[in-house]
Order: sequence, then C-alpha cells, then structure tokens
Amino acid sequence: MAYEDSYSVDRYIYILILWMQSVSVLYCCIAAAGRMAGKAVKSVAKAVGEYQYPWQEKLVKYKDELSKGVWGYWELGAWKPLGISARHRAHLRKEVVLAGQDWPYDPARKEMRTKQKGHKCDRISAEKRAKTAELMQKMPEMLADYRKRKWERKMKAEEDAARKSLQE
Repeated sequence: MAYEDSYSVDRYIYILILWMQSVSVLYCCIAAAGRMAGKAVKSVAKAVGEYQYPWQEKLVKYKDELSKGVWGYWELGAWKPLGISARHRAHLRKEVVLAGQDWPYDPARKEMRTKQKGHKCDRISAEKRAKTAELMQKMPEMLADYRKRKWERKMKAEEDAARKSLQE
C-alpha cells in the first residue's frame, strides 16, 4: 500500500515538472513573439510618424467646395451636394486641427436652447400656489369692491328707471 502511494506521488511530481517545463517553453515563445511584434509596431509607428499627411494639398484642392457650406448649396434653383463627402471632409478637418491650424469652414454656432423641457404645469405649480395664497389674502377687499360696484350699478339702474317713469 505504501509503495503504491509513493509511486502515485512520484508520478504526480513528474507530471508537474513536465507541465512546468512546457509552460516555461510556452512563455519563452510568447515573449519572443511579443518582442518581434513590439519591433514591428515600433517600425510601423516610426513610418507613420515620419509620413506627414498632405493636408495642405487637400485643403487647396477642396477649398472652393469647403467654402460653399457643410451639406451643400443651392445653385440655379437646384440643390447641389458638396464635391467632397462628409467623411472625407471630417477626416481633412481632423488632420488640419491636429496640425494646429484653424478650420474656418465650420458654420457659425447657433444660440443654445433656453426653453426648458418638461410640462409647464410641473414647473410653475409652486408659483401658482404662491400667487393663490397672495390673492386669498386680498379676497376680503376684492369682495367689498365687488359688492360696492354691484350696489352702485343697482342704484344707477333704479335712478334710470325712476327718471324714465317720470318722463312718461
């Protein structure tokens, strides 16, 4: 029994050693591939860094089209789209801005929206309640004025009726 147990332990140790060796070999392969990939990435980055996009030439080429607007323009009663697509226009704009130059072809910005969103009743309900409370304070005066006007109208009507009856 003890012999079988020691055999199985030795076997597990042997399997573990083989696994560790394969992992270290795999790690070395990955590291080498990483170094090669790193060199490739560096060379590509260097090539891209050295190459300057000819945005000045493109800007000269499309200057007339860019000055006509962003989306298109009306010519002789017909809508004409730009000669440069929006994607290419955006790419050219990005190159110019990244180069630190101004991009004068954007349209003027509109004024920001000041109108509030949501239902008006939700926004002004507190103001309405305050105004109602203020008017309730004035209510006795308002009722007195109303009764006085009504009484004056009644008196005037009675006087007019009395004059009319005297004239007949």
